[in-house]
Parts: sequence; structure tokens; C-alpha cells
Amino acid sequence: MPNAVEIKNLTYKYPDGTAALEDINLSIQAGEKVVLIGPNGAGKSTLLLAMAGFLRGSGKVFVDGLEVNKKNIRKIRTSIGSCLDNPDDQLFMPTLQDDVAFGPLNMGLDGEQIEQRVAEALETVGLGGMGEKAPHHLSAGQKRAAAIATILSMRPKIITFDEPEGSLDPRHRNNLTGLLKKLPQTLVIATCDMNFAFAVAERAILIDGGRIIADGDIEKIMLDKQLMTEHGLETPKR
Repeated sequence: MPNAVEIKNLTYKYPDGTAALEDINLSIQAGEKVVLIGPNGAGKSTLLLAMAGFLRGSGKVFVDGLEVNKKNIRKIRTSIGSCLDNPDDQLFMPTLQDDVAFGPLNMGLDGEQIEQRVAEALETVGLGGMGEKAPHHLSAGQKRAAAIATILSMRPKIITFDEPEGSLDPRHRNNLTGLLKKLPQTLVIATCDMNFAFAVAERAILIDGGRIIADGDIEKIMLDKQLMTEHGLETPKR
């Protein structure tokens, strides 16, 4: 079985020459739940974009055994789904059902398959029976769940999340934590919320200045007060 994600010597520079990622090497196994932690501007979001093929640097990125390139990108996009930091960017149809059906429809599935996938995705995120609601009438927590449903309906093997807990109150953050913990997919989650990170994942990758500083067991990394402080982070509450 190939790794869910394999990255070899990835470097990415902005047009002005500033390095956003430098010599990134990492492997993520199928089914792992991984958090990318680090200060703002560390390169977390850029790394997620590289995984999904939205930007290209030097080095190689593999998703589910396929190299991320023009030849494979269409197939890769069926294996990896990306939840953006702002759910409003993923909710643009008149009803929630239309939004969740958009991906399967563009995959060429028939009406019965689409209907089943929409129902299953909405039920999984706790929005069963709400398909006819307009997305802009949803609460912040419901919008976040709905954005996840738009990805789940396409049944990817890997899902990336960019600051998924942003703007959520404690109740909705707890709901999101529970949802992410029970999803069977490989999850890669970028976050600046250390308590949220500690609650949802088993492995942490600390990034700063575009480089991987530490990678391993979440407790070993995130409870190392000196390491976390050196990189502008707080240890989570236990």
C-alpha cells in the first residue's frame, strides 16, 4: 500500500524569491490524523496547497502513490479533498443539498448515487434533513460542517483542513473535534489552536520558517514547553 502522502525535497518560493517551503520531506500513512502546527506565516497553508496540487515547487509530491503533476492531477483530485479556511468559499449554491451534490455531479455520477452520497454526507456531519436550507442561513458551526460535507460526498481518501476551528464557539468546536476524530479518512489539519490540535490528532508536524522543525508523537512534541516556546507556540491544556 502506498503512503497517503509522500513528499520529497519540496521547496517552494514566492515570485519575489522568498522561500515559503524549504526542503520538505515527509510521509503520511493511510488513516493517520496529522496536525501541522507553527506560527503564522510558517508555511502550513502553503504545504496543504502543494499536497493538493494547487501550487508546484521543486521536488516531488505523491498522493496515494501518484506523483502530483498535470498528467495525474484529475485522478489525484478524486483522492484528496481540501476544506478551505473560509467555508463560504465552498458554499455557493442556492441550497445546502445543491452544494453537497456539486462534486458528485461533476464526477459524472447518476441521480440515485448523488442523492445517496448527499444524504450520507449530511448525516455524517450532523446536518441530516437540512438539505433544503440556504447556506447563508446556517450558523458558523453549521457552515463548517456543511463545507466538510461537500468534501465527504466525493469520498476522498485524504482530506486537508486549513484552520477548520476558526470562528467557532466552544460548543461547535467540540462538535467539530468529535466529527474529525471519527472520520476514517487520512486527515491533515493546519491549525494555530494548540488545544484543538492536541484533541484531534495523533501526530504533530511543527513547521517554522518553511522548514519542518519536529515531527512525531503529538504528546512528545506539543508538551515540550521549550520547543513550543522557541517557535512562538503555547503548550496545550491537558
